[in-house]
Amino acid sequence: MRSRQKILDATLGLIGTGGFEAVNIAAVASAAGVSRQTVYSIFGSREDLVSQAIAGVALEILSAIRSRMESIESPVEYVVELIVSGRALVRDDQLLATLWTAGEGNPVFDTGMMTRARPIAHELLSPLAERNAAVKADLDDIVEIALRLGLSVVLFDDEAIHSDDDLRRFLTRWLGPALPSYP
Repeated sequence: MRSRQKILDATLGLIGTGGFEAVNIAAVASAAGVSRQTVYSIFGSREDLVSQAIAGVALEILSAIRSRMESIESPVEYVVELIVSGRALVRDDQLLATLWTAGEGNPVFDTGMMTRARPIAHELLSPLAERNAAVKADLDDIVEIALRLGLSVVLFDDEAIHSDDDLRRFLTRWLGPALPSYP
């Protein structure tokens, strides 16, 4: 168990300092102070190692975002704050910022990313459906809108909507008509 965490920490450290290109089994083993065989026996492949390391970061992000969303009832406000919070977390954390930089081996930019992201987005938005039964029927569509819009906001951050308040106004103006009012 201790070796597993050392390996995950070493992987995240390498991603943070050298990007995904810096992550290979030999480099991770060296940084963690374990053998390459230990890394392979616990994770199987570089891809599994990177995915599990990123999954751990994702769980921390989910927790931070959830705490910001606890009291929001309106579907539009909820989606807006989810996207604003996500962008703020990425901006404030070097490792998260690295995740949004295109590069070889970056799981954010591979073909399976949307498939992996949908359950995470669904988990983040499910409290909204629990609070508002009318949202439940449209939750999959709301997840799709929020995921695609949120990814584009983070990937294509721009000075025109640089502040959180500017982003809130922009998202509210366009999501209001897209997400009908729920009783």
